[in-house]
Amino acid sequence: MAGEMDKLKGKVKEVAGAATGDGKTEAEGKMDQAKGSAKNAAENLKERAKEQVDRAADKAADKSKEVAEHAEQQTRRDPDA
Repeated sequence: MAGEMDKLKGKVKEVAGAATGDGKTEAEGKMDQAKGSAKNAAENLKERAKEQVDRAADKAADKSKEVAEHAEQQTRRDPDA
């Protein structure tokens, strides 16, 4: 969301700078848009990383449960072991 606001603000600055012939404002607008794009990319990367971590945690929990169930079955078969 913050990235989209930066992109919008940047576009307004760019257009205003171009309309008034103010190259500095136009350049600031382009920079703001690039900043917004970078924020969006970082947010997307963060979301993907979180999804991967969650998926890995789920797999680890499943494997842990599987190992515990196997150990319990082994104990039932041979309680003296």
